[in-house]
Amino acid sequence: MAKLYILKEGEPGLRKTCRPVTDINLRTKRLLDDMVETMRKADGVGLAAPQVGVLRRIVVIEVEEGNVLELINPEIIEASGEQTGTEGCLSVPGKQGIVTRPSYVKVKALNRQGEEVIYEGTDLLARCFCHELDHLDGTLYVDKAKKMLYPDKDGYYDYDEDED
Repeated sequence: MAKLYILKEGEPGLRKTCRPVTDINLRTKRLLDDMVETMRKADGVGLAAPQVGVLRRIVVIEVEEGNVLELINPEIIEASGEQTGTEGCLSVPGKQGIVTRPSYVKVKALNRQGEEVIYEGTDLLARCFCHELDHLDGTLYVDKAKKMLYPDKDGYYDYDEDED
């Protein structure tokens, strides 16, 4: 496995729409493994393929240690409720934002064996589903943030007074 380079805000690959995966092969499985390793080494809970420069509809999520969700061609099939909270992103280091997302999300995808899987999530997992699937369409959380937070000299995040 290899740790991959994570694209940063401003790099054009983050703003492109990804193509569906048409063949789950050894290369796809290696990418899934490398994405999990990269996400863990960066202390993230989710990573989408365009964040590592691959314009395919692939996402990995691990909100509970040891429970990795690998999603190929994921789509949200149901969402309800509302939650507003802080989000960050491995592609937008040093910033956080306040984002409103559904509090419940159901996702349909393929796993690495090409089998259809359905996952349901609330709270953080629901937020991760939405955040990571947005990446597949070139959307970053900063596009949806009501307010951005920036660290002060002590590392605490304060509201940006200029944003309303």
